[in-house]
Amino acid sequence: MSEKIADPIDAATVVVARDTDSGIEVLMLRRNSRIYFGGMWVFPGGRVDPEDREIGDSGIINCDGLTLTGFRIAAVREASEEAGIDLSGANLYHFAHWLPPAVRPKRFSTHFFLVQAPMGLGEISIDNGEITEHKWITPAQALQQRSENEIEIVTPTFVTLDWLQKFENVDEAITAIDHPICFHTHIKEVTGDDPGMIAFYPGDISYETLDADADGPRRRCYMLKSGWWWEEHNGKNEGPSPKLN
Repeated sequence: MSEKIADPIDAATVVVARDTDSGIEVLMLRRNSRIYFGGMWVFPGGRVDPEDREIGDSGIINCDGLTLTGFRIAAVREASEEAGIDLSGANLYHFAHWLPPAVRPKRFSTHFFLVQAPMGLGEISIDNGEITEHKWITPAQALQQRSENEIEIVTPTFVTLDWLQKFENVDEAITAIDHPICFHTHIKEVTGDDPGMIAFYPGDISYETLDADADGPRRRCYMLKSGWWWEEHNGKNEGPSPKLN
């Protein structure tokens, strides 16, 4: 009997970023190894509670053009619960919507926000329950630590870090946000000498077909034994990509 695919659970994640002499740093938290996404390094976040919707906020526009409420409230609440940060007076910029494929009984429909760390932010206070460690780290350092197997992260975290590392400061990243980008995911399993997965997103020539070798626009994330990388281009004047089994 096939496993029932449940409706996605609404969730919110907030990337708390600050400017330093080394460039942008982001706050990352390590989840308790005994809970969902255990051991992973993540940004503050969690599910949207019914109370978050009751409080009410200005709402966000999702990828389908619908207005959704409660997500900013949830992001602020989770930052407080998980890291002791008060973002109640801060501007949260909605920049992405992540939706995994419908292949698991439990999945999250997560809206991502970017926020400048408040002035005078004190020590981070984790709960030592759901969250066991924290650190401020540049996106490039976090990606390097992932490649050296020092930390574990999930695909949305990887892609967000890859995006942020191209900016010199937080204001530049905020200015680059025009509208939330849709990351509704289709997955292809890869076998052979370099096994792993490729995640395809809307706009990729192979989003529906999963033909990794098709010529055309690409918007995908490779997660292979040899490494992870993001590929995005319009299909013109690009060099060859690896052939995959």
